[in-house]
Amino acid sequence: MTAYDSNNIFAKILRGELPCYKVYEDEHVLAFLDIMPRSPGHTLVIPKAPSRNILDITEEDYLHVARATRKIAPAAMATFKADGVTVQQHNEPASGQVVFHLHVHIMPRQDGVALLAPASRKEDPKVLEEHAARLSAALRG
Repeated sequence: MTAYDSNNIFAKILRGELPCYKVYEDEHVLAFLDIMPRSPGHTLVIPKAPSRNILDITEEDYLHVARATRKIAPAAMATFKADGVTVQQHNEPASGQVVFHLHVHIMPRQDGVALLAPASRKEDPKVLEEHAARLSAALRG
């Protein structure tokens, strides 16, 4: 398996070298909005530990990601008045993984509305700011 690349875009976000629309953070994970969302509220949950994907993450670090995903998914559904939520996690190029730092996609879904194609359009920053503020507020309770 290929080694972890500490210069991937998510590692740069974790180091503060690139900005993000943060919705949640604790000592183990960071969650932020995808700038090319497939649905309104499309959130990414990443471990702070350097992990290429599920094939090399420790069980403990993965459990932190899973717990954060479980916390964020219902808040995203409520915030975006969704009828359901898609949770995805890809491993290696054959599965569709593009950024090689483990990440879980949380995508609120509306009945009868298809997801946009991956990386099909970049969302307006003002929309992302507003969505991040709403979801962050919901997570704070």
